[in-house]
Amino acid sequence: MIGYLVAGAGILTGIGIALWSRLRMARTYRRMEEMLEAALNGSFAEGTFDESRLSALENQLHQYLAAGSVSAEKQKKREEQISTLISDISHQTRTPVANLLLYAGLLEEQPLTPQAGECVRAIRTQAEKLQSLIEALVKTSRLETGLLTLHPKPGKISPVVERAVSQYEPKASEKDISLAVKNTRGSGVFDPKWTEEALCNLLDNAVKYTPCGGSVTVEVREYEMFSAIQVTDTGPGIPEEEQAKIFGRFYRSPSAWQAEGVGIGLYLTRRIASGQGGYVKVKSEPGNGSTFSLYLPR
Repeated sequence: MIGYLVAGAGILTGIGIALWSRLRMARTYRRMEEMLEAALNGSFAEGTFDESRLSALENQLHQYLAAGSVSAEKQKKREEQISTLISDISHQTRTPVANLLLYAGLLEEQPLTPQAGECVRAIRTQAEKLQSLIEALVKTSRLETGLLTLHPKPGKISPVVERAVSQYEPKASEKDISLAVKNTRGSGVFDPKWTEEALCNLLDNAVKYTPCGGSVTVEVREYEMFSAIQVTDTGPGIPEEEQAKIFGRFYRSPSAWQAEGVGIGLYLTRRIASGQGGYVKVKSEPGNGSTFSLYLPR
C-alpha cells in the first residue's frame, strides 16, 4: 500500500514538474513575443522589461533588441541630418546653378569663336549635370526620410508610359535609336508622378547606353499579382556580377565611366518601386542588351 502511495506521489510530482516547466516555457515565449512585437512596431525601450525577471534566453534577446533599437535610433538621426544637409546644399546652390545656365545661354547667343563656343557648351552641360544631381539627391533623401510620401492608387499604366516615352523621343531621335512602344494595356496600384519618374530613369539609361542605330522597346505585361513595365534596349548589356550592384547609390560600372550620369537613377527607381509595394528586376547578358522591369502591384 505504501509503495502505491509513493508511486502515486512520484507520478503527481512528475506531472507537477512537467506542468510547471510548460508554464515557464509558455511565459518565456510570451515575453519574447512581446519583445519582438514591440521591436516591430517601434515601441521597444530599455525600461520596458525587468531584467531580474528574465531567463537567460530572454535576457540575450532583450540585449540584442536593445542594441538594435539604439542603432536604429542613431541611423534615423543620421538620415535626418543628411536630409537637412542636402536640403541646405540644394537651397544654397540653386541660384548659382541657375545663373550659370542663364549666362551660358546668353553667351551662346553672342558671336563666338569655335573654341569659345565649345567651352560655353561644356559649361552648360556641366551645369545641367550638377542641377540634375542636386535634384536627384533631394528627391532620394526626402523619400528615405519620409518627407516625401508616395500615394499609390488604382489606375491605368498607359498614360504614364506615354508621358515618359514622349520625353525621350527627341533624345532617341538624335542618336537614330528606334523608340518603340508595344502593348501598354494594364493597370496597377501606383503613384503616377513617381512611377513616371522611375520609368524616365529606366528610359534615360536605355537611350544613353544604346549605341546609335539601336532600339529601345517599352511594353507592359500583366501577371497575377503584378503589372510590369519593361524597358528593353540593344545596349552592351551588364555582366552578371554587376547586376546586383547597379541599384546601389552612386554605383557606376567601370565600363561606363565615360557616359553621362552620377549613378543615382536606378537607386531612386528602386526606392520608388519598393515604396509602393513593387520592385525592379534586370535581365541582361553582355552583348545582348538589357531588360529592366518595373513591377507594380495590381
